Amino acid sequence: MSTSPARGAGAGQVPPDPAPTRPAPRSAAAEVPPGTAPTRPAPSVPPSPRVADPADFETHGSIYQPRGPLARPLVGPQADRYPFKGRIGEPEFPAEGGRYHLYVSYACPYAHRALIIRALYGLEEAVSVSVVDPIRDGRGWAFRHGDGITLDTGGRGFAYLSEAYDSSSPGGVYSGHVSVPALWDKHAGRIVSNHYPTIYLDLANGLRAYATRNRDLDLAPAELAETQSALAEHVAWGLNQGVYRAGFTASQTDHDAAVEDVYATLDQLEKELTASCANLLGEQLTFVDVQTWVTLVRFDPVYYGHFKLARRQLRDYPALWAYARRLMTRAEFRDTTKLDQIIRHYYGTQRHINPTGIIPDPPQIDWSYPND
Repeated sequence: MSTSPARGAGAGQVPPDPAPTRPAPRSAAAEVPPGTAPTRPAPSVPPSPRVADPADFETHGSIYQPRGPLARPLVGPQADRYPFKGRIGEPEFPAEGGRYHLYVSYACPYAHRALIIRALYGLEEAVSVSVVDPIRDGRGWAFRHGDGITLDTGGRGFAYLSEAYDSSSPGGVYSGHVSVPALWDKHAGRIVSNHYPTIYLDLANGLRAYATRNRDLDLAPAELAETQSALAEHVAWGLNQGVYRAGFTASQTDHDAAVEDVYATLDQLEKELTASCANLLGEQLTFVDVQTWVTLVRFDPVYYGHFKLARRQLRDYPALWAYARRLMTRAEFRDTTKLDQIIRHYYGTQRHINPTGIIPDPPQIDWSYPND
């Protein structure tokens, strides 16, 4: 797939999703027969977790317009935004249940994908999770007390996620993009990866031996590889990134072009779903379903108003709306979707779009499916 600068990461953007590929077969030594309790490594005892100060936009600005000595620097479009690219199964990072920890935000669609995949395979015991506050000022993602969020229970008790990045970098200083999801090695005491496409693959395949559900589920079937690759790239540019290009730009021309991309993609998906089966590539649930759904579920509550994508709502697409609701009936999708955190994050954090930080009431959307 293309990763040319024309579709690269601009300010506040992410690069196109690399197409999911089928990983190399796991070694027999990594397998745990069904019904056999996996060998758990001795857990390390993290320091007592610290609590970040309350978000303060007056002092620190926003993550997009930071200010003050504690603010994280902006990262240029040519920087490698995902420099940590370790893989579970490499000699340095063996496949062991209980060894790895995910840093996530329920608000972030890229972290949401990791949570869905973790749930699909029942990896809750194998991979622990810490959830950052959806409200972030210029200091970045932070760990605070609150409903649906946690302190850092897997690393070194960090107050800010940037501290995990600093501690994993030469000289203890990291000046790059601090993103979620990030995968942490509790034994080595450092970040394995913040490269989201390979995090998804490692959850789906590298730790399959520790799956407690859907062991036979293949999100990247070989017979659909070419089709999935093409659709994944199209959805990444036109929809996943398209909504951000529409919402983040200060140019009317660029906004209009992005809006066209978004609705052209939705129109195509509507047509394909109308003529096909339960999911985007037929009956088989694949990576591209997860990739697409996390944007669809945010569309009406956030992107329609906040990003000014007001031509049509998701609910105006009969097939897409049925598809989104059908996936919401699955616990792996439903239980990892926190619409309150999603709305608070976008409206409360993106002050360059919503300077007042006023958070609207959530829209009244009936997500029930006829067979509920």
